[in-house]
Amino acid sequence: MLREIRPAIIVLVLLTLITGLAYPLAMTAIAGVIFPKQAQGSLIERDGKVVGSALIGQEFKDDKYFHGRPSATLAPDPADSTKTVPAPYNAANSGGSNLGPTSKALNDRVKEDVDKLKAENPSVPVPIDLVTTSGSGLDPDISPEGALFQVPRVAKARNMPENRVRALVTENTTGRFAGLLGEPRVNVLALNLALDAAATK
Repeated sequence: MLREIRPAIIVLVLLTLITGLAYPLAMTAIAGVIFPKQAQGSLIERDGKVVGSALIGQEFKDDKYFHGRPSATLAPDPADSTKTVPAPYNAANSGGSNLGPTSKALNDRVKEDVDKLKAENPSVPVPIDLVTTSGSGLDPDISPEGALFQVPRVAKARNMPENRVRALVTENTTGRFAGLLGEPRVNVLALNLALDAAATK
């Protein structure tokens, strides 16, 4: 019996060592050499201090900053662990809201967001990404239209000329990969850091 099981045990141990240890370590080492920034989490630093990641969004509420997409991520309620509370951009619990198009809660939330944004900039249609959550709830980017929509509010809050703020949006817009894949996008954290830097000049 042991003679018949022994080869299976040896194969299991070898495959575990190869696929569970050697391969991941080798890929991590190679990624660290070829893509050092990405392998370390695409961290963004300011004055030598890490302020975030280019891959995970952050919540900005102040009018002087550009706001990202809404986030539907949750966290356990500190007061009652059987319940959850909104925790925007919670990387430990990424996911969408799972609310469908017939959900009253979703429709009410979107309508409230649209009304608030229309009051902020009534002359321009509200870009869809400013009122819809992403599948992960962690999206760090918005569309160029979403950023340009917010220019009047940000410029007014910072007492900056709108054309200067608009130029910052253009400078921080990333095009399609290889000119073909994906959509143009603006990383909200990078744009807000550029905005802070421009305001101090």
